[in-house]
Amino acid sequence: MPAPAPPAVLLGVSLKMYFGHHQTLNWARKIASLAKHHPAVASGRARLFVLPAFTAVVPAAGILAPYDIAIGAQDIATEDTGPYTGEIGGPVLQEIGCRYAEVGHAERRRLYGEGDTVVAAKTAAALRNGLTPVLCVGERDQADPHAAAERTVAEAARLLHGLHGAVVLAYEPQWAIGAPEPASADHIATVCTALRGWLDTRPQHSGSTVIYGGSAGPGLLTRLQGSADGLFLGRFAHDPANVEAILDEIRTPTSAGVA
Repeated sequence: MPAPAPPAVLLGVSLKMYFGHHQTLNWARKIASLAKHHPAVASGRARLFVLPAFTAVVPAAGILAPYDIAIGAQDIATEDTGPYTGEIGGPVLQEIGCRYAEVGHAERRRLYGEGDTVVAAKTAAALRNGLTPVLCVGERDQADPHAAAERTVAEAARLLHGLHGAVVLAYEPQWAIGAPEPASADHIATVCTALRGWLDTRPQHSGSTVIYGGSAGPGLLTRLQGSADGLFLGRFAHDPANVEAILDEIRTPTSAGVA
């Protein structure tokens, strides 16, 4: 009897506010062309989602959806509707085709003062509107991997307390965001394994995944040897050639324990 196929690797991309509107759509066309022909995508070994700026969500979805690339938002309001100037609620995001919503990123915490109460409320808003939260967790200052794992699991437990539904836990140690190199493979593996173990004890979050972000780029999946369910990409994904290189890792039998 053949062995069961390994789970698909999840690759997410947040474009933040780096690209203009037409630049975003041109990038999306290149990613769509790559996905159309790449064996890792065609075989289902890789699943992709993209979080563009709000203004590009609808046209980018039109470009990416035919190739089974999911679209999502970089933020979500805590409330679904009402007098909240400038906010975008979960019902609208779901209506325009979003499948994911990012919450809790360190930049929003630092620049806009979003604490645990707000992050938990945004996570709840995503779940009640049928969106998968991409919930960013991770220690602020560099620490021993086991201490980082303990802190990060505790953070996830706080933010998901009382909630039900599948989530994407994006482990992003804040000290590694924008750094020249990601955290070490041992550090990432220790924390992601702890997060995975915690999720496995939480049937209310069945179907959840753990991915790593924070200066993630080509070569990292190979070093992680399957200890994370995928990657959350930032600036390295601006060049589609880097996305292709990561997809090549997923396709290669010796890489990352994912082929």
